[in-house]
Amino acid sequence: MEQAQRKRIEIGMIGNRAFTTVMISMGTMLFAGFLYVLWIWVPRASVRYTLLLLGGGICLTALLWCLWQRRQICSFAQDLCRTLDELMAGREPENYYPYEDILTARVQGKFLQYYDLMSEGWRRSQQDKQTIQELVSDISHQVKTPIANLSMFIGILKEHQLSEEKRSEFLDTMAGQIAKLDFLMQSLIKMSRLETGTFVLHTKEAGLYDTIAQALNGVLAKAESKNIRFSVECEESIKVRHDPKWTAEALGNLLDNGVKYTPDGGNICISVRPWQFYTRVDITDTGIGIPEEHYNDVFKRFYRAEEVSAQEGVGLGLYLAQGIITRQKGYISVKSEVGKGSTFSVYLLN
Repeated sequence: MEQAQRKRIEIGMIGNRAFTTVMISMGTMLFAGFLYVLWIWVPRASVRYTLLLLGGGICLTALLWCLWQRRQICSFAQDLCRTLDELMAGREPENYYPYEDILTARVQGKFLQYYDLMSEGWRRSQQDKQTIQELVSDISHQVKTPIANLSMFIGILKEHQLSEEKRSEFLDTMAGQIAKLDFLMQSLIKMSRLETGTFVLHTKEAGLYDTIAQALNGVLAKAESKNIRFSVECEESIKVRHDPKWTAEALGNLLDNGVKYTPDGGNICISVRPWQFYTRVDITDTGIGIPEEHYNDVFKRFYRAEEVSAQEGVGLGLYLAQGIITRQKGYISVKSEVGKGSTFSVYLLN
């Protein structure tokens, strides 16, 4: 694109030279005709010579002015060509006049703005490309293990004579792997809708107690299997403008995270505190805790700490929760102590 612009400038220089030559020729011819008419109609010789000298001076002045203009235009075009050469080479122009109120400086400034826009677009394109590559790599890594396990179990069932008890055990394991794949696909669909903005929030003034109850329903069975006790401190009269469905999804992900990393017999407390501008929802567990240096990492897509890599999950729950709350003009913070538990605080705009 820069080369095309430079070509247009060079063509403009050639056109300018031709135009200047034609204008000088026409002007000279017209002025010569004017002097010839005066020479014929003016009777006195002294006046004739005076007009001739005056006309010659005017012609010389016009010629010098045209030559000076041509030189200025050529210099201007050459400066622009050098600017384009420097920008195409990735360098800042040497003859740049950012603080001078001249045409060259203004045009160079526009070129630099255009170059910055193109460079930013290129950087975004490279960043998007890298993000897509990382996403494909993460998805393939997450899908690879369940598919490999399913292939292995199918092969065993086909090639070996197994007892009904063993077959039933293998089939249950395969059902678990299929459920894991389904959970992954559903999470990826939610993530895609979140990142592309295709999901729609229907915010309204609604009771927060019902939203928390909806979030709890999705984790009660898993919590009961680990004898984890819940306590809720929320007045039924508290109302916040939010999307009940998606907010319950976000709170459910935070609760599921707490249940997953809280040992058997632990506790999870949910407390709601209305503030002046925000309503704060604290979810406190007695789990394994999070090191302070990983507070931001836990909200990244597909992040799994090494010490919990054996646990079920794909590392999308907290990422989705943060995205849902952020799009409702809220935010999530975390405070934790390793070995004692974590508190995730959700701030919803009143």
